[in-house]
Amino acid sequence: MIKGSSVRRAAHPIDAIFLDRWSGRAMSGEALTAAELMPLFEAARWAPSSHNLQPWRMLYALRGTPHWQRFFDLLTPGNQVWAHRGGALVLFIGRRAYDNGKPCITHSYDVGAAWQNFALQAARSELVVHGLQGFDYERARVELAVPEAFSVEAMAVVGRPGDKLQLPEELQQREAPNDRRPLSQTVCEGPYSLG
Repeated sequence: MIKGSSVRRAAHPIDAIFLDRWSGRAMSGEALTAAELMPLFEAARWAPSSHNLQPWRMLYALRGTPHWQRFFDLLTPGNQVWAHRGGALVLFIGRRAYDNGKPCITHSYDVGAAWQNFALQAARSELVVHGLQGFDYERARVELAVPEAFSVEAMAVVGRPGDKLQLPEELQQREAPNDRRPLSQTVCEGPYSLG
């Protein structure tokens, strides 16, 4: 598995985990076990959230189980061409309101924090994880019985590292950690002045 820190360079001192984590697509096609996924879910559990609502919920399917095909069929054809070699598929959903019915405006932000913890733990566990938006959100709601109180946020494919030569040629060329724009294009002090 390629470590992002071997090709990425931070402009300021940060932990290598942030550079090592990247969204690969080359997976072995081996099934994962629930026991291998639980540390990722445990890391997600400890994400911060508004008023400790913990709005994230995660539904998953392991390769080789009756649920796999239902999850897999939700993916766009462009994602199916490589995700079929994943070991697990995960759907992230977010509760949109507090117990008192008041809307939780930051529910998506909080689910994103849980996803980041999940992704970082996957990197620590030497698993490949790739988040995606390329799936049918409405079918996911129906097929997976997601209650109306929750928003369908994103999916992820998780697997053991595989040979990038198993990917379609155009994806083989992209199977490497990418860079980020400089902070000067992302961060400014005071009112917006980034262009």
